Amino acid sequence: MASPHFLTSRNQRRLFLALAASLLLHSLPFVRGLLPEPSPPPPPPPLTASLRPPPVAPLPPPPPLTLPEPPKSAPPVAKPPPKPRPPEKPPAAAKTWTQAVRQHLKKLDDSGQFYPAEAIARGLEGEALVLIIIDESGSVTAARIEQGSGHRLLDDAALRAVRSLRSLPADAPREALLPVRFRLR
Repeated sequence: MASPHFLTSRNQRRLFLALAASLLLHSLPFVRGLLPEPSPPPPPPPLTASLRPPPVAPLPPPPPLTLPEPPKSAPPVAKPPPKPRPPEKPPAAAKTWTQAVRQHLKKLDDSGQFYPAEAIARGLEGEALVLIIIDESGSVTAARIEQGSGHRLLDDAALRAVRSLRSLPADAPREALLPVRFRLR
């Protein structure tokens, strides 16, 4: 018996094409190295941006302001008249800014707004050194603790007290270190 012939002319042509394609693909890297490098593309133009004013759109009209009507209730009960206070003698005018500060702190202490009740109950004492910044009108615009008293409660009270200073005399500096003492009597 005769052996079948696998390599027909048709198969030979396919094999030849496959071999030629393989050789071509494998030789591309070598051929590419022989060709001159293409020039790089030119750089893109620089980006430019400009701000335009926002479009002017009319604002919607504000809603009408109305106050709620008070609830209708029984006629108000007459309050007893307040007890007349004994006339207070006006405080003497402060001569210097430090005297004005002392007067203000004493006024706060007399009204119970200086020494915190919790600090008194806990027996806390101390002295806080506060840096204050004073504006042209004599009001404290900023304050911070430079050296604490050792008790946060007292430091916070010192800041509250000095921040309430208003209308200090013209001789007040624009910046000062102010010791604020808390002593139990």
